[in-house]
Amino acid sequence: QRQLAESGGGLVQPGGSLRLSCTGSGLTLDYYNIGWFRQAPGKEREGVSCTTGTDGNTYYADSVKGRFSVSKDNAKNTVYLQMDNLKPEDTANYYCATINPCDSGYGSRWQGYLELWGRGTRVTVSS
Repeated sequence: QRQLAESGGGLVQPGGSLRLSCTGSGLTLDYYNIGWFRQAPGKEREGVSCTTGTDGNTYYADSVKGRFSVSKDNAKNTVYLQMDNLKPEDTANYYCATINPCDSGYGSRWQGYLELWGRGTRVTVSS
């Protein structure tokens, strides 16, 4: 059974950092486009980043550029979302997904196909 599992969320003060993990089971993440998304209560889903499975290029939503970065550990079948300089507006449930497409047109309002996604991990940025 193919599954994605996110972890690493928590409570952090503004300006702080968190690193989220997306670990796959039953599938090799490096073969897939992996997207990170977030959804705050009462708000629509927002695209955060996507990383291509073909060449590892990563695209970021404007709201997180320069603050968030994605990395992979293929040995652990895990994709990481490093979040720095966190702001209260980053508060949301974050989840990863295998997606199509992932290209330079990716942004917060990305509307594509999510094939498989996890249950998410909660991030709260508050003083």
